[in-house]
Amino acid sequence: MSFRSGRHFLQIPGPTNGPDRVLRAIDRPTIDHRGPDFAQLGLEVLAGLRGVFRTDGPVVVYPASGTGAWEAALVNTLSPGDKVLAFETGHFATLWRTMAERFGLEVEWVPGDWRHGADPERAEAVLRAEPGIRAVMVVHNETSTGVTSRVPEVRAAIDAAGSDALLLVDVISSLGSIDYRHDEWGVDVTVGGSQKGLMLPAGLSFNAVGEKALEASRSARLPRSYWDWEPIVEANRSGFWPYTSATNLLYGLREALAMLSEEGLENVFARHARHDAGGGGGLGAGGAVRGLARALRLADGDPDGRRVRRRRGPARDPRALRHVARRGAREAGRRVFRIGHLGDFNDLMLAGTLCGVEMGLRIAGVPLAGSGVEAALALLEAEPEPGGSADADGAVVRQAAAEPAA
Repeated sequence: MSFRSGRHFLQIPGPTNGPDRVLRAIDRPTIDHRGPDFAQLGLEVLAGLRGVFRTDGPVVVYPASGTGAWEAALVNTLSPGDKVLAFETGHFATLWRTMAERFGLEVEWVPGDWRHGADPERAEAVLRAEPGIRAVMVVHNETSTGVTSRVPEVRAAIDAAGSDALLLVDVISSLGSIDYRHDEWGVDVTVGGSQKGLMLPAGLSFNAVGEKALEASRSARLPRSYWDWEPIVEANRSGFWPYTSATNLLYGLREALAMLSEEGLENVFARHARHDAGGGGGLGAGGAVRGLARALRLADGDPDGRRVRRRRGPARDPRALRHVARRGAREAGRRVFRIGHLGDFNDLMLAGTLCGVEMGLRIAGVPLAGSGVEAALALLEAEPEPGGSADADGAVVRQAAAEPAA
């Protein structure tokens, strides 16, 4: 949606809405990327990223999209002809597979229905049958389909099979919105991006790197130069990078990390859960989007659906609905539309989005079972946003810190 001011209100799976604090930080004048002020910025950002990825190891930052971080994960750890295991969980898992094949890697591809995450039992069976597999590629939360893979169970499957395969995980649409633990879950390389849960524009991507992956990089033979971890990790020790850095995006990243820290990661995850599909935030009946979908009889019952909510549409082309509603949906084939509520998104924003969806359905002549918005609002009102309270009439009252007098 675009207002007359020209600013878009995004309800897509990314890029997400940029908070004013982040946008104002990016506005700051660029500084010398070899000076002491930049070194302080670099060290602060790298420390904050380790907290979000939940790792004590290095997090490598690239001025690139998530696709670049995919490539970095592959070329730093693998050699031509290596076998990798990958799962068809959606469009982006498929693209990552295509990239691997272009590098001359042999991909053992597990077909899927785009409605379920990577199957740990299948992973264990394949790894037992093919002990030479060098890496397992998993998309944590599939942007195109909304399904989430159970990463700790995939790690357990690798270990149960007695495999020494690396675990490479894409968290581009889940970092900063779903609980994720790089170290605790035994992930070797985590691939992230700036434009979703981290609330920045596109342009930065990340590799969180474990010790086993660093060791693999010393013998990996896929060609790499720009993506090479070694010179970046070395320069990062003093807060610098071996190339001209995206200084203004790093300003924004520092502010975004501060916002996540102030809210608290657990509160961030709970907020996304209560807006979403259930299982979090104390909403036993499900989150607000599922509340609307159930009331309108659009829910697909997908057990793995998560932060990018995918709804099966009625027996109509959802492109017609998007044309009418202009609310929170992008092409995901001819049978679904998606509602994005990642990053800087609150109850009021979500209520407006869901109202737009229901209005669009009604204008398009879709027969509905009732008011989905009422069902969604009831779920939101059942538990106020973290940091807020309910008055005597049940209305949510947001608490804001007062600015000190000048």
